[in-house]
Amino acid sequence: MQKLLALTRKAINDYEMIADGDSIAVGVSGGKDSTALLAVLAAYKKFAPEKFELRAINIDMGFKDTDPAQVKSLRDWCDGIGVPLTVVGTDIAEIIFERRKESSPCSLCSKMRRGALNNAAIEAGCNKLALAHHADDVLGTFLLSLLFEGRLSTFAPKSYMSRTGVTLIRPFVYVEEKYLSGLCRRLSLPVVFNPCPEDKHTGREDVKRMIETAESISPNAKKLMMSALFHPERNNLWLPPKD
Repeated sequence: MQKLLALTRKAINDYEMIADGDSIAVGVSGGKDSTALLAVLAAYKKFAPEKFELRAINIDMGFKDTDPAQVKSLRDWCDGIGVPLTVVGTDIAEIIFERRKESSPCSLCSKMRRGALNNAAIEAGCNKLALAHHADDVLGTFLLSLLFEGRLSTFAPKSYMSRTGVTLIRPFVYVEEKYLSGLCRRLSLPVVFNPCPEDKHTGREDVKRMIETAESISPNAKKLMMSALFHPERNNLWLPPKD
């Protein structure tokens, strides 16, 4: 936990993610990453120089195979750490897989879930929304943008959404995924099984394997790639050719 707290605190300080008086909604899908984020932020809150409030928001996708006992375990755990949990019911799964029968559903699903999260955060009176994207997600998004869009781009640690007035923060941008798995095991954090048929069958999983291959060639591959993102002055890219 101490290493996770240190890396999280550094990200919060580096990008001024949290301020006094903030009310922060944490998107908790029930997976290990978001549950770990809530656990770390709840621990950080106890000694943080900033005074802020936390609440958890879970978007129920409407999958019939979601285990209610696992959801109850998540709710009980949130109650135990003093963070209120709001479960928002949706029919996202039905829209995507039954009505529209999307062949590549992940992009639309992400937009719909994010929209539901934003609305729930606003209704709860929160001015910030925390998501559990970690360092591996940063690099995965960078590679997806490069390979499928021809862009050198990834998401920002902090961004203000002018349409909603909510600021999006990602306190885990310095944290590698492996540390989150370890935390969940050590603390026996509640995890809600994801019944989505596309789980583990996406382009993001493909680039994850690419990063693992890169690390087998160069053990410092992830650290070096992250370093490149933080130091654009090192870039040596071409200028467009003259007409």
